Amino acid sequence: MQDDLSKAIVIEEGQKGVAKVIFSNPPTNSMPSNVLAELANTIEILSERTDLQVIVLQSGGERTFCSGADFNELLQIKDEISGKKFFTGFAKIINAIRKSPQIVIGRVQGKAVGGGVGLAAATDYCFATKFASIKLSELNIGIIPAVIEPAVERKVGLVAFTEMSLNPHEFFTATWAKEKGLFMEVFEDSPTMDEAVENLANRLTTYSKPALYELKKILWKNTEHWDILLSERAEISGRLVLGLDLGNSV
Repeated sequence: MQDDLSKAIVIEEGQKGVAKVIFSNPPTNSMPSNVLAELANTIEILSERTDLQVIVLQSGGERTFCSGADFNELLQIKDEISGKKFFTGFAKIINAIRKSPQIVIGRVQGKAVGGGVGLAAATDYCFATKFASIKLSELNIGIIPAVIEPAVERKVGLVAFTEMSLNPHEFFTATWAKEKGLFMEVFEDSPTMDEAVENLANRLTTYSKPALYELKKILWKNTEHWDILLSERAEISGRLVLGLDLGNSV
């Protein structure tokens, strides 16, 4: 588990009106509960800043964006209350992005698994490299992608979500994810992607803040009930995690 949150969550501010939030938990950027909580809290704090129009969400490392929930912590969950509390961490991040008045740009440099797919789906506009294959592996270990489903289905649709969730051993390519609507653009490498991220972020800072805010509300229409919905989904996952079988994990 990542104990040093000063290293797990880093905020970088470069161009005016833009803040980068970088989460890191080597080697695969898995998400223990303390990192989940700090990431949600960071986004909530940045959301209150009137000088920001854009938040860029990214992770450290080269080939893995996020491998999802931290398996070591999942194994320590012994009751439904603790299970729900853990999965509520993902719910809080998704809802923090949803409620943020800023446009949140995703930067996905490598593989995204489980909750990592949910984080990418929650962003308003997501870039990726060709190495950013995705997988919903939850069924392998006896749980389901319940909390992230609303965010993922909102981007890719029910058919694509079904295909991923019922094929938990399979990685789907970044090109496939782009065709389904998860990624807006896919690049050959990270430097090319970073240039595109910077260009979009810079352009967005030139637009009217009230207009961007109103647009964001439209982009997230019909999601006002997600505080309750994602809490209910966390309860489902919290119950299922008690039967965890990491023997089938990949």
